[in-house]
Amino acid sequence: MDKVKKIPSGFIYFFGSFGGILFGYDIGVMTGALPFLQHDWGLQNQAGIVGWITSAVMFGAIFGGALAGSMSDKLGRRKMILISSLVFAVGSILSGFAPNDGQYYLIAVRMFLGLAVGAASALVPAYMSEMSPARLRGRLSGINQTMICSGMLLSYIMDYLLKGLPEQFAWRLMLGLAAVPAIILFFGVLKLPESPRFLVKSNKVDEAKQVLSFIRPADEVEAELKTIQETASDEDNAQKNSSIKDLLSGKYRYLVIAGVGVAAFQQFQGANAIFYYIPLIVEKATGSAASSALMWPIIQGILLVLGSLLFLVIADKFNRRTLLTLGGTVMGLSFILPAILNMLIPNMNPIMIVVFLCIYVAFYSFTWAPLTWVIVGEIFPLAIRGRASGVASSFNWIGSFLVGLMFPIMTATMPQEAVFAIFGVICLLGVLFIRTRVPETKGHTLEEIEEQGTNRHDKKIESVEETTVQD
Repeated sequence: MDKVKKIPSGFIYFFGSFGGILFGYDIGVMTGALPFLQHDWGLQNQAGIVGWITSAVMFGAIFGGALAGSMSDKLGRRKMILISSLVFAVGSILSGFAPNDGQYYLIAVRMFLGLAVGAASALVPAYMSEMSPARLRGRLSGINQTMICSGMLLSYIMDYLLKGLPEQFAWRLMLGLAAVPAIILFFGVLKLPESPRFLVKSNKVDEAKQVLSFIRPADEVEAELKTIQETASDEDNAQKNSSIKDLLSGKYRYLVIAGVGVAAFQQFQGANAIFYYIPLIVEKATGSAASSALMWPIIQGILLVLGSLLFLVIADKFNRRTLLTLGGTVMGLSFILPAILNMLIPNMNPIMIVVFLCIYVAFYSFTWAPLTWVIVGEIFPLAIRGRASGVASSFNWIGSFLVGLMFPIMTATMPQEAVFAIFGVICLLGVLFIRTRVPETKGHTLEEIEEQGTNRHDKKIESVEETTVQD
């Protein structure tokens, strides 16, 4: 067995979650690069091409998350994060060297880059949860969300600092600099150990014990190792005895619809339309050049980071459904009110729509943004958790891809206020979904949550049987 040096837990948690920086940086960087790219390549009236260039990363991420999940079970979490960081670095550099009028080249490269983005979104939470003690596991989704928001804010700041360059260099440098955090991640993860859980599943129990001895108090190592071995055995048995059909079986259907529905609604509510296109939104609302509106993304990035930090404070103090209901309601009204005010006050200051979008971002940042993944992590029973989580992640990325692709096309064919009003209605439908289809998971064990789905299924059967008897 290779000798593994003891590594401070803070170093492990920092670089273990650093993949969120990459994820966030690439979500945000196109926000500032797009106005320069559009002008450089004359794409102002080509909404379809703009949508594809922007959303190509999400299209690649649909497959990247699925591939990373299965490959990490064979190669390990650490190796897959290393591979993802290299793919990210190469994809970023290739984006920066896009040839003139190379729309289809850039779309293809960004799809390749999306493989790494999707992988990071799947691997980082898995690695962090497997390395961390149980007492910290509940806050991990919040830490990961903070890293993602920090990556977005970093990209917005870089876009702002580079806006003074000639346009043909500005957007290329914005995209290419994404390679820097990827390289930092690669060298940081080189020093990280593999997760004890993967080592146990690979029958490397001694190595798992050694790694645990570096990140746990000595009196906890044996007990946690035994728990990991038991859990790994239970999961292997659950996976062997389950199939994709189980996701739609009566016993699990309620919980699968709840988890996948929350993941889908998070994207179809339109958050990424703001994150990707805010300079263009400001340009259309005010008539000023999009390239001069790059302070707005920084404001939204700050709101996202502050909201993610607020979530760390309140995560375990309020019910999941309460926070999602509050967030979804305010988000929906933030989209719908500008359309109503625009009808009532035709000469309303157009910047008001941007103010309402900031209110949307503020409430999204501490409700739907982090809580979606908390619920996905809590709601699926052991027997279907792997498959169901994969389906939820895929629906989330599909939603992200479609919003990124369709938003510029929608705003090219209808008033901007009407587009946001549609997203507002979807936000309110999401609240209705939360109130009627999603059980409360805070404070409940996984077994209690599974029992809610079983009881709901049993009640339906009883109702059908009573109806049959009456007939």
